[in-house]
Amino acid sequence: MERKSREESLELASEILSFIESETLTVEQKKKIVSDSVENFTNHVTKAILAHRKSVSTDYSVVEWEDEGAIFRDTMGDEYIDCLGGYGVYLLGHRHPKVVKAVEAQLKRYALHSQEMVDPLRGYLSKLVAYITPGDLQHSYLVNCGTEANEMALKLARLATGKKCFISTERGFHGKTLFSLSASGKSTFREPYMPLVPGFQHVPFGDADAVEQAIRMLIATGETVAGVIVEPIQGEGGVNIPPDDYLPRLRQICDKYECLLIVDEVQTGMGRTGTLFGVDHWDVVPDIMTLGKAFGGGVMPIAAMVAKKKWWGKMEENPFLLGSSTFGGNPLCCAGAIAGIHTILADNIPQMAKEKGDYIMLRLNEIKEQYPEVMVDVRGRGLLIGMEFATNNLGYTLAKMLFGKKILVGGTINNATVIRIEPPAVISYEQIDYVLACVEEGIAQLSKEMKVAR
Repeated sequence: MERKSREESLELASEILSFIESETLTVEQKKKIVSDSVENFTNHVTKAILAHRKSVSTDYSVVEWEDEGAIFRDTMGDEYIDCLGGYGVYLLGHRHPKVVKAVEAQLKRYALHSQEMVDPLRGYLSKLVAYITPGDLQHSYLVNCGTEANEMALKLARLATGKKCFISTERGFHGKTLFSLSASGKSTFREPYMPLVPGFQHVPFGDADAVEQAIRMLIATGETVAGVIVEPIQGEGGVNIPPDDYLPRLRQICDKYECLLIVDEVQTGMGRTGTLFGVDHWDVVPDIMTLGKAFGGGVMPIAAMVAKKKWWGKMEENPFLLGSSTFGGNPLCCAGAIAGIHTILADNIPQMAKEKGDYIMLRLNEIKEQYPEVMVDVRGRGLLIGMEFATNNLGYTLAKMLFGKKILVGGTINNATVIRIEPPAVISYEQIDYVLACVEEGIAQLSKEMKVAR
């Protein structure tokens, strides 16, 4: 595509702004946005995203345009119940009014920080994070997304300990930037970028003995181990819940071998699993914790790496040694995160997630017992729930059926047989009942089709 003239570029920008700034759209405008979206993704983003995002539907006319609570609307005004929740982002729902209010108030003052003067909201948010996180976690490094937070965590572990190697887990997911990808545990995403950052050894998730054995062997062969990085519950890996002694034993093992326990709470943190943090299920305090997704209140993109004071020494010598994120901890995002934390605490979102999660799990287990040839397992904590199917095709066929009923659910990256239900905590019981009825109807249909095929 050749570069366009100033006038042509200005005309396009003006048209786009007219769509954004219009309170209502004409039918012609709505149709144009849909056709433009398909054309733009095909020619200017990546065509494959259309096929991937619409793995549950070939209907490209669904272009999200508005949202609130547990629903989003397309350009035509049709409502969809969001049981995907942005893969964990929308714990408080879409555009929670308290979070939007705080962001709007900050926007009226200033949006981004100067990079030189002291920006107060970064300090306030970091203090608030120290208040709510387990044990003696104290210092925060604020960034833009979860993979960046994990990059900082891994860098800090090497910096603080002077050691090199890490133990991570099969099917673990920590992001797709180079350091985080090296820790992640699926070959599909790793192989194109080999060689990755050296020093990572992967072991089965939930097996503390395997972690200790890996550390022992590395030390015995002259290596040094900086840390163990793990999710308290694997999300992308298929909603895998470890044995109850797993996290406590990892804490003991890391203490024994003087390496750091890094817990990735990007998806499980902020109340998603029924406790404020995933590690709270097992009363474990990590050396470093990473936060993201719901951390921004479902409105702003922000993530954090939080560490104990004892590991912060090198940062005190040179605060820019770890990194210097241009937009990390900016005032707008900090305002959203502060309001999000306030709402999570004031409304007891973890308890809400637990109660609604228990309600969903009870019904899904009944459906599983009725149709075990279709759905082979249901597992989860709070509102991080996985339905495992006998085959990939069965799971994605159900997801397509649900999309036809205007319900959005999510697959998992590292375990394709698992479909996730990960709705906002503000989802109503009426919406939950509709979703569960549609799940049962879809699975009953799949079971019937399987019996006919035989």
